[in-house]
Amino acid sequence: MASRGAGGGAESGPRMAVLEGVLERITYANEENGYTVARVDTGRGGGELLTVVGSLLGAQVGESLRMEGRWGSHSQYGRQFTVENYTTVLPATVQGIRRYLGSGLVKGIGPVFADRITQHFGLDTLKIIEEEPKRLIEVPGLGPKRTKRIAEAWEEQKAIKEVMLFLQTVEVSTSIAVRIYKKYGDASISVVKNEPYRLAADVWGIGFLTADRIAQSVGIPHDSPERVKAGLQYALSQSADQGHCFLPEEQLIADAVKLLQVDTGLVIDCLAELAADEEGVVREQIPAPDGGGETVTAVYLVPFHRAEVSLAAQLRRLLNTGEDRLPAFHDVAWDKALSWLGDRTGAELAPEQEAAVRLALTRNVAVLTGGPGCGKSFTVRSIVELARAKRAKVVLAAPTGRAAKRLAELTGAEASTVHRLLELKPGGDAAYDRDRPLDADLVVVDEASMLDLLLANKLVKAVPPGAHLLFVGDVDQLPSVGAGEVLRDLLSEGSPVPAVRLTRIFRQAQQSGVVTNAHRINSGIPPVTQGLKDFFLFVEEDTEAAGRLTVDVAARRIPATFGLDPRRDVQVLAPMHRGPAGAGNLNGLLQQAITPTRPDLPEKRFGGRVFRVGDKVTQIRNNYEKGRNGVFNGTVGVVTSLSLDDQRLTVLTDEDEEVPYDFDELDELAHAYAVTIHRSQGSEYPAVVVPVTTGAWMMLQRNLLYTAVTRAKKLVVLVGSRRALGQAVRTVSAGRRCTALDFRLSGG
Repeated sequence: MASRGAGGGAESGPRMAVLEGVLERITYANEENGYTVARVDTGRGGGELLTVVGSLLGAQVGESLRMEGRWGSHSQYGRQFTVENYTTVLPATVQGIRRYLGSGLVKGIGPVFADRITQHFGLDTLKIIEEEPKRLIEVPGLGPKRTKRIAEAWEEQKAIKEVMLFLQTVEVSTSIAVRIYKKYGDASISVVKNEPYRLAADVWGIGFLTADRIAQSVGIPHDSPERVKAGLQYALSQSADQGHCFLPEEQLIADAVKLLQVDTGLVIDCLAELAADEEGVVREQIPAPDGGGETVTAVYLVPFHRAEVSLAAQLRRLLNTGEDRLPAFHDVAWDKALSWLGDRTGAELAPEQEAAVRLALTRNVAVLTGGPGCGKSFTVRSIVELARAKRAKVVLAAPTGRAAKRLAELTGAEASTVHRLLELKPGGDAAYDRDRPLDADLVVVDEASMLDLLLANKLVKAVPPGAHLLFVGDVDQLPSVGAGEVLRDLLSEGSPVPAVRLTRIFRQAQQSGVVTNAHRINSGIPPVTQGLKDFFLFVEEDTEAAGRLTVDVAARRIPATFGLDPRRDVQVLAPMHRGPAGAGNLNGLLQQAITPTRPDLPEKRFGGRVFRVGDKVTQIRNNYEKGRNGVFNGTVGVVTSLSLDDQRLTVLTDEDEEVPYDFDELDELAHAYAVTIHRSQGSEYPAVVVPVTTGAWMMLQRNLLYTAVTRAKKLVVLVGSRRALGQAVRTVSAGRRCTALDFRLSGG
């Protein structure tokens, strides 16, 4: 069916040999370079499996392979076959055909139907599916609907194999080939050949570097203007991934020259062409981000420039409108109102909380910020109680499902994610905007430190004139995952948006080691790690050993000591993804400990990951086409079902929505037993475990550790070295992001 290269291979050494067998299982796969360790059944030796290694890109369990390569020996694993290239061949025995079809390779056929089909058609099975698929209806239990699905899946599989075959020289993974095919269908090969840089813009998972590799293989010149323009846009999108809304022109040119290895003059010319294109980039003179009085030429990707200009304009519009949808609070008797509120809530507001309540109900846009234990939640509840007492329409939202749930529990009113509130549609357009605003008198957005520029712009556009908008968040936490620093810009000097910062820690909160240590860390003072019932440090200097200890603490010790559920109540938060104590490695170890493989339950291997029922998972990209109103980066859930027949699993998200994923969409999911601290923003967990090791030295910063600690409601356990902990507490994050929202808000 298809033949592919599997790595270069040296000319010297053992002689080339040929090995044929059925791919029984993949024991390791590196998603980035395709290197695979697998076991094959050669049909000899009573079912004994042989180990093969190499880039088995696109090979699926159940396929019959004809592999060319060399025999060798591994000191630990013994005799093995190194594959240099391979061909997939259709199996020639009934048993092989049954195994092939039952592997989940063809959607709609699992082990049960594979058995029935091969019993009915025998050796002619694959010929029937290929040439006369309508005859599948002869098989008991296969109705017209499933028969049609199987025929379509077979055709799609063949077409994807063709794309895979074409992409063999550029080492594109199976999941990427599937995405290319789903995007372009029969035009896939034409697009890859003639417009490879389109892939970086159109296909999720393909960045400039992959598109560039493909472009070079199809003969596009190194100094092609098309390549340079794509490289410039890639450099800007990379900076957006790091949080910047723009790059200074000089820095962008330098980055592009380094990336593309071309002349500076060519980059400057191509940048000028992009700036002349309405959909290219925008250049604008703005004050330098370091605030030294200089100006810089900022270069934006168009969507970020539009969003920044629009967000500033919309906020100023709300601030300066003559309308007010909460007029009752302009001449309210505050003493009486606050006395009524105290009776209703059973507690009095502190002076700074009272100031925040008045501000939110009398000004059209306001910000409430402060650390843990300072009463932000009670203040929000008080604002909502008073607004509802005046029959105001109150809308509550937060960037994540968990934060929205917490907001609803706190206020006793319905709350939703910002995405769901705006009813974002495929493509990212919102159902609510300036032309069709929300029906609201007061809009409260919690965890506002998570709002990135694009989402904040969509939200503010949908607030009607005269409505009050309150941003609530902790500005000392990490900024948003997406580009921008919206909350910090709203609070910047010269901002016209009024704000209250709560600073007093309430007595009840002072008894919490989690709260007091969070404030110590935020002030640059090391946390107290002895003598507390809810804050611990397990010292382990070695990074690898710290990773293993982290798993033991999260999966066994905390559940045994505190009676917490290791999947639902305990979250491991790692400073980085890579390394022995990184989220990637810890996820594998935690899955083994919490959701181990069971012979009676199906599982699906995808790339380097295995998915099982019960797995805790997270969405790693915004997908506007999944679920009722899209599923967004950071959404967490649990796998509730997995069908090899339908090649699909279902995730119950933390918004209580069941979302199906076809197996070829599994690169949108990652395990979430451990997540990076960046990914944990907006979430709260009963217990958090944080590996703090010298292996993550470059990431160890005060706001990172502060964010991790403030995710915990009851318990924090740090695992690692005192030296690494000291580094995190001492190091203030380097520099502001490149944004100009504060400049635009202050009248620029």
